[in-house]
Amino acid sequence: LVAGPADGAVTTFTGRVRDHDPEASGEVVSLDYSCHPDAERALHEVAADVLAEHDPQGGTRVAVAHRIGRLEVGDPAIVVAVAAAHRAVTFAVCEALVEQIKARVPVWKHQHEADGRTTWSNLGVS
Repeated sequence: LVAGPADGAVTTFTGRVRDHDPEASGEVVSLDYSCHPDAERALHEVAADVLAEHDPQGGTRVAVAHRIGRLEVGDPAIVVAVAAAHRAVTFAVCEALVEQIKARVPVWKHQHEADGRTTWSNLGVS
């Protein structure tokens, strides 16, 4: 979705559902992601802000998807792809996107554990 003939680098990140979490008391078996209706707008704003900071001249392209709904252990939850002429900017943009999405996009995680316990997290997104 992002690479073109001028791009010498494509960096990707896939965040997957794992079977453990610091907030869990036991084994994680699934997650339910939900989001605010403005989440897509916030995602676009984050991408624009990150690109303005890391590539003010332009030329870097990004594609981002954050899933919502029920996900099992091993399923991809977020995927980021960044393409540019040189690798340094792709690494910087990819990392900044992941961190800013986590901090700024209103997506909430309801974590389900093997023993039936559940935990909500990321409820403090502004």
